[in-house]
Amino acid sequence: MPVTGVAPPPTTGAPAPELPAREALIARARTYELNTPYVPPPGDPLEHNTSGYAKAMCSAAFITGLDPDVAADSVGYFTGPYAQRAKVGKPVVDRDKKEVRITIPNGPTLVARYFGSQGCITLPPGKDGVFFTPVTVTSTLPDPASQPWPMGNVTPTDAAPGIDTAKVSQAVDAAFEVSGAYTAAFVVTHKGRIVGERYMNGIGATTPLESWSMGKSVTATLLGTLIKQGVYQLDQPAPIPEWQSDGDKRKEIRISDILHMSSGLRIKAPDDPDFDPNGTYPDHVYFYTGRINAFNYAATRPQQWPPNTVGRYRNTDPVLANYLVRLAVEKRGEEYLSYPQRALFDKIGIRTMTLETDPYGNFLAQGYDFMSARDWARLANLYLQDGVWNGERLLPEGFVKFVSTLAPAWAADKRPIYGGFFWLNGTSTFPVPTTAYYMLGAGGQVVLIVPSHDLVVVRMGYDKGEQASVASLRKALALLMQGIPSSQ
Repeated sequence: MPVTGVAPPPTTGAPAPELPAREALIARARTYELNTPYVPPPGDPLEHNTSGYAKAMCSAAFITGLDPDVAADSVGYFTGPYAQRAKVGKPVVDRDKKEVRITIPNGPTLVARYFGSQGCITLPPGKDGVFFTPVTVTSTLPDPASQPWPMGNVTPTDAAPGIDTAKVSQAVDAAFEVSGAYTAAFVVTHKGRIVGERYMNGIGATTPLESWSMGKSVTATLLGTLIKQGVYQLDQPAPIPEWQSDGDKRKEIRISDILHMSSGLRIKAPDDPDFDPNGTYPDHVYFYTGRINAFNYAATRPQQWPPNTVGRYRNTDPVLANYLVRLAVEKRGEEYLSYPQRALFDKIGIRTMTLETDPYGNFLAQGYDFMSARDWARLANLYLQDGVWNGERLLPEGFVKFVSTLAPAWAADKRPIYGGFFWLNGTSTFPVPTTAYYMLGAGGQVVLIVPSHDLVVVRMGYDKGEQASVASLRKALALLMQGIPSSQ
């Protein structure tokens, strides 16, 4: 029987708002359009796709530890689409050199190599290395096996108070009941305590998993630490060096505009309402696969709309946010590649994160990130605790509210679904209260934060099961809403 006080599934009393039609979004954006050129990414799309495929295979082999045949069939679809894999040779996994090689018929061989703490990088054309010196990043935290959760991995064995444990158990079962969903990990915390958890065979509590665009929320958090330290302010113009010449209107783009995915910079991205999948290779993906200086590429894109007028989900903005992190850290004379570990991850018990870089040592944290499900739960609980951890404020006051509040340009488009590098449940995408917000990554990666229930839910899986996972995750969440009481 349910325990006393457990809330029923949420009901709003009214249907969720509908998103505007594609044509309406295009028409509204056209009214703000600036007369600037679009220059597509250079190079051969098949080579870009193979670059992404090689990198995904390298990361699967040397970070997650997947069997290469499983990886080739199941993960990394976003930058190395499955249909494109059939056009190239079989990946060669060289464990001595810690690299993966894929040959394009009548074309080049793409090499992705493992660089330790910087993960895997597909080598630039004609190069047998990268343009920076890799840095070994280590945690200063003690062995997690000897530390209690959340700073370690020792979890309580007594019954969790105040929840219907049977419903929570059913929710965990639901997350895994469809084998075709390829769910790799499912973790539930209530009031910071792990109350439900399960993993696919071969995956465990410390396995770093492909996380994709959930890394955008990590980027927001890193920028938040610098705002807390007084380095930046949300509403200041973003001090991007490439924008500082006289007459450059991009100087008006604020840091808040970047976090809101509304800088207005001109690229093409698959989420654009006018995106043509048969058109030119999208810049949004080129940031990953182009083997370029991603920060410079983002900073040199022209303005398509004035800032804070049109909201679009484009990698330009998180790449620029990561650029701001590097600029600030190196201006202080500090080592950049270890900044996330020492300034954030060590503070909240995270030991498994690998943030990968481009060949120039710039974090591609807009999506090249690998972390365990438990560590994603830790990050989410930092937000559930308003940016405070063990009594220390890591994020500035008001920052959690900022990232979880509808961005003005998205509101103007009548799309109540995006905040500050976090998605919003404003249209009831998930069967939880509309005040919930979440991190989202390709392949069905989700970290859901439900403040009304002091609840965090982490669901991770393989690309192959993304579509099948939707129904099972919704069922799991509906059961959690029956088993977890509202705290409001």
